[in-house]
Amino acid sequence: MSSNLIQYICIKEIGVVMILLGDYHTHTTYSRHGHGKGSVLENASVAASKGLKQIAITDHGFNHPVYGLRKKDIEPLREDILNAREVSGIDILLGVEANLTSFNGDVDLSEEDLQDFDIILMGHHKFIIGNRKYRDTIALQCTNGIAKIFTPTKERINKNTTAFLKAIDKYPIDIITHLNYGAPTDTLAVARTAREKGVYIELNGKRINFTDEEIVTMAEEGVKFIVDSDAHSPDKVGECNKAMNLIYRLGIPASLIANMDKLPKFKKKR
Repeated sequence: MSSNLIQYICIKEIGVVMILLGDYHTHTTYSRHGHGKGSVLENASVAASKGLKQIAITDHGFNHPVYGLRKKDIEPLREDILNAREVSGIDILLGVEANLTSFNGDVDLSEEDLQDFDIILMGHHKFIIGNRKYRDTIALQCTNGIAKIFTPTKERINKNTTAFLKAIDKYPIDIITHLNYGAPTDTLAVARTAREKGVYIELNGKRINFTDEEIVTMAEEGVKFIVDSDAHSPDKVGECNKAMNLIYRLGIPASLIANMDKLPKFKKKR
């Protein structure tokens, strides 16, 4: 194994090399208007070159007016995934990074939509359009958009926390992405509920929005993490050094990392 490969996908724990086997947060050109830079096959080919065994294609949810995956593109995306599996030898999951759309825990997926995906990610993003209760979506967006330059109030944190807790309870979410990015929460409250519901907390390869103390406490309570790149271009697939270095520095056990030396189990079986 080359030193370059180890840099990208491995860390050391007590002298043992641990290998990241899957990356479950990657974007393609189906995240439209240049937000995603590469094709499914390009993502898969890079993953194969870095020793990964499985990836997910998780373009942005339907209600992002600029970047969102269009429902009419699901079948072409599925065909691209089937082709890329054959060419690359990588197992590829069809997923989506759904958007939190209200303080009531709504996301931009209907009951029918859930059947289309192997894996469901969910996170907070800006500029989202609501499903039905536009006032709720505006409240969520404005509260976090305008207030982000100020120290978050307890009320704002409580509202965001409640929104995530309700979403976890309502939907078969597999992974909470970049928690606290743009919408600060009571991290431990969300993580504890995620543990109870079998939801992974993402350690994002680009941004970590937890304190060391929060991560250590989550680990002590048995919260399960998953390491993802959040790649928006093929070359970034599998690049999770920020998360990997944090795991090593804080001594987080590999047994708590769902895609370290093993493949994770998700709620929907293909």
